[in-house]
Amino acid sequence: MKALKASIRVAVAALALSLSLGTPSRAEQDEAGTLAQQMKELYRAGKYIEALPLAQKSLALREKEFGSDDANVAMPLNDLGTIHYNLGQFAVAEPLYKRALAIREKTLGPDHPEVAMVLNNLGDLYRAEERYAEAEPLLKRSIAVSEKTLGPDDPSIVLALCNLGAVYSNQGRYEQAEPLFKRGLAVLEKAHGPDDPEATVLMSNLADAYIHRHRYADAERLLKRSMAVTEKAFGPDHPDVAQALNNLAALYARQGRNAEAERLFKRSVATMEKTLGPNHPDLADVLENLADLYKEEGRLADAQQVLKRAAAIRGKTRAS
Repeated sequence: MKALKASIRVAVAALALSLSLGTPSRAEQDEAGTLAQQMKELYRAGKYIEALPLAQKSLALREKEFGSDDANVAMPLNDLGTIHYNLGQFAVAEPLYKRALAIREKTLGPDHPEVAMVLNNLGDLYRAEERYAEAEPLLKRSIAVSEKTLGPDDPSIVLALCNLGAVYSNQGRYEQAEPLFKRGLAVLEKAHGPDDPEATVLMSNLADAYIHRHRYADAERLLKRSMAVTEKAFGPDHPDVAQALNNLAALYARQGRNAEAERLFKRSVATMEKTLGPNHPDLADVLENLADLYKEEGRLADAQQVLKRAAAIRGKTRAS
């Protein structure tokens, strides 16, 4: 079963960084900046659909004021790309990230924290699309730039550590993934304490590595901790909570705890529908997990119904 790699959480942290560097400039206090701040609040609440038009308008205003290749346009491009990414609109997000990266490299040089951030975001997009050969060098470069400019223990390095670990995990390279997740967790716990919501993505991904190495008790402990921290930080109706529910359900299904698994999968579906809408690819992943559970129990009609819906979502995602 697919344990979601919690890529939404990674993108939230990246977006928050891109909108919060330093004191607000004059530009950030104008209409486009005000829109960007409103968008950030919606985004952190998991309201990506509502955040999208604000990000689009903010970018349009910046392009009108400065031109399409100006340094002031890079972060609005990145932010809009991040929202599209989290809505599962990968083909729309990719050129936005590429434009942001080109502008940042031109204006700041190749070794700058903001370059590392966009490299991470583009690398994680490729990971989500299973383009692992393209994702790995971008994420390694992001880590190298962050280590060079900020040091090995700066929390911003965790994003790329986590995503590179997920690249390895998704290819079954769990022995390479585990130390990256552990390093990321240690950095965040040192910087922010044990209940940092940014650490939940690493908890989930490390748990996934444990599951595939049959360390089920360690995995369950981490997944329960991840869900508790996430609900405390964001409340029950947030995409990250939906992912945590899916991941714990996948563990229970693997252990044959089917009734518990079904209940959590259904909660995950309901939360994703409420927060991400009815056509998000992560929702299709959870539906496919639920269908696998039904098949395991011999409930073939239920499985077929759920798979039909997942296939419809996949079709819409590919068409968009």
